Amino acid sequence: MIGYIDKIREVSRKLLTEEKVDMVIGYRKGSLPMMTEPCFVKRPEDVDTLVWDSNCRINLAAYLMDRKEKIGIIAKGCDSRNIINHLVENKIKREQLVIIGAPCKGMIDKKTVTQQFGQEIDEYQETEDQITVKGGGVEKTFQKVDVLQENCAICNHRNPVEYDELVGDLVEEQVDVDRYEDIRRIEAMDIDEKWNFFEDILSTCIRCYACRNACPLCYCPTCFVDESKPQWVGKGNDPADTRTFHFLRAFHCAGRCTDCGACERACPMDIPVRLFTKKLGKDCLELYGWEAGLNPDQRPPLDTFKPDDPEVGIK
Repeated sequence: MIGYIDKIREVSRKLLTEEKVDMVIGYRKGSLPMMTEPCFVKRPEDVDTLVWDSNCRINLAAYLMDRKEKIGIIAKGCDSRNIINHLVENKIKREQLVIIGAPCKGMIDKKTVTQQFGQEIDEYQETEDQITVKGGGVEKTFQKVDVLQENCAICNHRNPVEYDELVGDLVEEQVDVDRYEDIRRIEAMDIDEKWNFFEDILSTCIRCYACRNACPLCYCPTCFVDESKPQWVGKGNDPADTRTFHFLRAFHCAGRCTDCGACERACPMDIPVRLFTKKLGKDCLELYGWEAGLNPDQRPPLDTFKPDDPEVGIK
């Protein structure tokens, strides 16, 4: 996967030179080891700043909404699914995009590596199957498969769903993963256990809204938490307001979330925010056979009506 970079730069340079796009949205090296950041390349001579490795975690689809330019964008599986969401929801037009597909075997969870390394990381190196980190006179090598983000470890749509250019061979999709084991475990709890479980995981929330701000689906001009007439959610630390924010945000993402993990990566308190959206994703799959971002020509189940829709969802 790390071998994609030459092809990414080649495709990007060609698109910009031939003026087929006004910019390419990709990744560049961050200021710290194991960090990349989004970048907007507008000149052919600047494409060498583009990078690709197992730290390209950020979902670039979040930078597409309501843009007017012609854009090339590097897209992993989850990125491409969110691009399809934006196409379906009329946030950008397909003719504006040149999708540069990057088949993905998963992104590294920096928090996991940092915790297991136990030192400040000064250097980072990567091969196809391993990463090596150095710091404080210590060096340690990890197998990538052991330190993947949790959403990547259970991902079953690693290849871009839609693309115009492909920078590497398609990878084998995972078919033997249980994506909803944690959700079924919560579903099996009795009502008091569930209440205590969610009270516990939300008790550290500081209402910074980083999860909302990082999410490629949260693009409302005014979020419901910021409405004042009427005021839906208070601005204090009342637990009821915290619950309201998380549950309503999850329902806003129902049938749309691709489990890209942006919300959990952004959370400074390590709250497992994905538990909320995964539950609703599981319901959409079981009730309607629906997974978000797979078909640009099909509306999601919660904004369509069919006379034969199952009624179990409204009982």
